[in-house]
Amino acid sequence: MSAPATLHVIFGPSGAGKTTYAHAFARRERAVPFILDDWMARLFAPDMPEPIEYEWMIERVQRCEAQIWSTAAACLAAGTSVILDIGLMRRADRARVREIAEAAELPLQFHFVTASAETRRARVADRNVVRGENFAIEVTPEMFEFVEGVFEAPEPAELEGAIISESA
Repeated sequence: MSAPATLHVIFGPSGAGKTTYAHAFARRERAVPFILDDWMARLFAPDMPEPIEYEWMIERVQRCEAQIWSTAAACLAAGTSVILDIGLMRRADRARVREIAEAAELPLQFHFVTASAETRRARVADRNVVRGENFAIEVTPEMFEFVEGVFEAPEPAELEGAIISESA
């Protein structure tokens, strides 16, 4: 008998390597990755206002998250593990995911991906220039600093049972 489908949830600060980790993990585990930045870029980047407006962005993030959850639930019901890389910058967001998984009786595995602030800033700046596989939208230094202020590092209890990956 095969292992049950698992909801894998990736979280960490901006530029930590979450998307790279999610793609590698998906290939290795034969799971379906859901990367919020990819959805946002494909669906809404052509219409993005300049400068970006917070309310405009949040409304679209919520729409993408709703569709991601719906599609991920269908994958899980079909017996396929999924990987969510949907931000989860605040402890309350991660607690909400835990509550959803528990209510649906889904096996849940958190993955915390992190790196030093200097490494993350350099990665984001490089990603903006190279625009490679993991590029979805340009993250300006101002956007990076904004997200830095939003991210809430996990408490030790939140990391119990989590897979922790610190990239150099």
